[in-house]
Amino acid sequence: MEMNQETLEMMRQLRLLGMYNAFKTSMESFKSETMTTDQFVGWLISNEWDDRCNRIIERLIRQASFRYKASLEEVNYTLDRGLDRNLLERLAELSFIKESKDLFITGSSGTGKSYIATALGYRACQKGLKVLYVNTARLMGQLKMAKAKGNILQELKKIERMDLLIMDDFGMQPFDAGARMNLMDIIEDRYGKKTTLITSQVPVKDWYDVIGEKTIADAVLDRIVHQAIRIELYGDSLRKLQKKR
Repeated sequence: MEMNQETLEMMRQLRLLGMYNAFKTSMESFKSETMTTDQFVGWLISNEWDDRCNRIIERLIRQASFRYKASLEEVNYTLDRGLDRNLLERLAELSFIKESKDLFITGSSGTGKSYIATALGYRACQKGLKVLYVNTARLMGQLKMAKAKGNILQELKKIERMDLLIMDDFGMQPFDAGARMNLMDIIEDRYGKKTTLITSQVPVKDWYDVIGEKTIADAVLDRIVHQAIRIELYGDSLRKLQKKR
């Protein structure tokens, strides 16, 4: 038993936490007695592998800064809101991220745009991809402060490295000159290399007006609009419908 305790302590110090917990469990349940040596070693390594994968996923989800938890399995397809189940299930395979295609989800308030975007973000994290969820107006404010502090290049590089950038509530506030340039930098850095998912209450055809300056609007939208996948939702707010029930 003393040897086992020493083994546990070495596992703990080496941060082999999956193996540590599995070995400790085996000591308490005598599980090792039902396995061959090869099976037992394989079982320990499998537990370590699973533990490390789970910790990576937890870290990716934490770093993504989602507002709430969402799951594709809990998406409601029974409501008439223009949601194509076949399309969403294809998107859930995440090939659009591997192909660096952008995704737009538009529709009126409460139709589930942010939830679907977040659910796709969670799925991406579970597959080991780097995701960042941002409220668009808040992001522009943060970049404005970063520019004033002289570290905007680091912030833009961080955004550029994300496999999936989710820009929620695009167009809720008009873009000023600084925000337009920051938006241009983000889109230019990611164009053809990484995926940007945009949710907006504003129809895509009106994004020129939202961005507000024709030259920059042309440059931004020319890079994302033509190849983007679109989900256009309609109908009453899901929150309103739930209150009626």
